[in-house]
Amino acid sequence: MGNTQTSTWQRWGQFRLAVIGELLSCPPATGDLQQDIARLAQKVYQHPINGSQKITFGASTIERWYYKARHADDPVAVLGRKIRSDAGVRWSMSNALFNALKNQYKTYPRWTVQLHYDNLKVLAKGQPEWGKLPSYKTVLRCMRDNGWLRSHEPAQPTQGQKWASERREKREIRGFEIAYVHGLWHLDFHHAKIRILDASGNWFQPMALAILDDHSRICCHLQFYLAETAECLVHGLTQAFMKRGLPRALMTDNGSAMLAEETTRGLERLGIVHKTTLPYSPYQNGKQEVFWSQLEGRLLELLRKKKDLTLSYLNQAGQAWTEQDYHRRCNREMKATPLDRLMNHKSVARKVPDSETMHLAFTRRITRKPRRSDATVAVAGIRYELPVRFAHMESVVLLAPSWDKSQIILVDEKTDTPLARILPQDKTSNASGRRRFVSSESPPADPVETHEQPALLKKWMADYAASGLPPAYLPKEEISIE
Repeated sequence: MGNTQTSTWQRWGQFRLAVIGELLSCPPATGDLQQDIARLAQKVYQHPINGSQKITFGASTIERWYYKARHADDPVAVLGRKIRSDAGVRWSMSNALFNALKNQYKTYPRWTVQLHYDNLKVLAKGQPEWGKLPSYKTVLRCMRDNGWLRSHEPAQPTQGQKWASERREKREIRGFEIAYVHGLWHLDFHHAKIRILDASGNWFQPMALAILDDHSRICCHLQFYLAETAECLVHGLTQAFMKRGLPRALMTDNGSAMLAEETTRGLERLGIVHKTTLPYSPYQNGKQEVFWSQLEGRLLELLRKKKDLTLSYLNQAGQAWTEQDYHRRCNREMKATPLDRLMNHKSVARKVPDSETMHLAFTRRITRKPRRSDATVAVAGIRYELPVRFAHMESVVLLAPSWDKSQIILVDEKTDTPLARILPQDKTSNASGRRRFVSSESPPADPVETHEQPALLKKWMADYAASGLPPAYLPKEEISIE
């Protein structure tokens, strides 16, 4: 239940209006005002702030209230307690002490309030003109009122962390929500605070991949992996696409898996806008952080006592928790369950392409020059054989993910249309000596014998003869041969 208490000055104004209310609603007859005021002054009233305290008021006080509220448009505001003119001024702390504390906080924002107070006490002893140092509580209130809260930044921050800290100080932070379902997805990895056992007897800390819809908070896909890689990201993201459709935009952080070429090119080819958070600013993906707290507090708490926890069992439990608990629990901010929002609000999702198109989307674009001798190209230290019909090309464009070297797709340079599937070179099979005949699409024409001189040579000879000059050389063997 929310706190519906009114402010102190309003409660005093309402109380004073209640005291003189009968004088305003039923004005006394001429000459009876002082008698009615005296009667009100003899009453005992309950304190408007402290309910256990009883108070009384003098006749002159009640009379002053009456004349102030008689012709006022807002009697509560007129009768309310005025704010002191020196409100906010700390008389117990001199300006010199205040400035010293301010400079001290700017220099050492990671200090606790107690450490600031102890250091300020030593400084004040060496500067008697600063005045007496107030109590610890006064310093604590001063720091809280000015927003000088303890910083949890690293002791030796990097340049990026410094920029992020300065940005938080200079720019306001606001929450947001997209207006339609599947208008924006959030994707993030999380180090699950639990350990699992693999088939080889090794212990691992799994990585949880979660993809959430911004508007409905629906979990499009949740899966645990052994590492945070682009392969795992694409594996989970394609499953989310197949479950929920293609979103309009995807927000991630600046991790290596999120910025991998396969990820960025795949989102571009599928027409999904890729938005990244600012460096060292996890609050921009706050909905993911809330989801991680629920994952740790509900699902993983139920699994901590299980012995020999495997990745397979963890993923099965994760799917059951997502569908049976998370999607059906009411979100206090939305006042609805994620499933209700998904079913009852407008969606802007797009149709999912076939699996082959999805596979080709999340690939790198590689350009290579084929080797003329055997029509092969080298990618990541592996040679792939081109079909003979493409051996004449100066350069070829290939599509392939970095984690799958079993095949590469040859595509058209201009449209990226798939042309052929290329496999690694099998040198053992090539050693058998069997070779295919190279057949061209059109049979070569029969050569035609002619004794006529080429037109260009004939022109040179005619132009030289027309100059009238003798040949510029002395014949030798030509005489004996001819």
